[in-house]
Amino acid sequence: MRFRLSLTALAVAAGLVVAPTVAIAQADQQASDGVSKVLASEGAGFNTAAVQSLLNRGDAAVAAGNLAEARKDYDNARAAAKQLLAFYRDLSGAFRGLDARIPREMDSKGRAALGLLAQANLRLAALFRRQNQPEVAVPVLVEVVRLMTPSQPEGQKAYQSLLELGFVETPFAAAKAGGN
Repeated sequence: MRFRLSLTALAVAAGLVVAPTVAIAQADQQASDGVSKVLASEGAGFNTAAVQSLLNRGDAAVAAGNLAEARKDYDNARAAAKQLLAFYRDLSGAFRGLDARIPREMDSKGRAALGLLAQANLRLAALFRRQNQPEVAVPVLVEVVRLMTPSQPEGQKAYQSLLELGFVETPFAAAKAGGN
């Protein structure tokens, strides 16, 4: 009986010690969520939504005829997408084999960043073509084909632009089959 009483007292004491610790941890998590989520905000964060925002700003600048501003926005979108892609790949690799959820999330975010990088490159190449600088557009278009492969719509569009510029001569037949 005495042993049971001691065990009960020990359990109650442990509960009193652990309960505040859990409450503090939950409060810390809630407080840190407000701070850590800053990078996830759409307009000012460091994420795919921020890259998309830069692309949209570049599109608006092109529509307004401000090609220098558009180039700056597209260059910034391209650089941010490349950084995001590298960071997502690094994190995916670091957690591979440890927690499958994290690599899956990072791979998904990486694919989104890759798509935005391709979009930024295509828009930048179109801007170079508009400014009669096809030689500057070629490396950007080749990068799109390399990143997205010719089986993806972005890769097909980039290859078609290379064909239109005369950099390549052989049409990609799968582009016609994929477009139907």
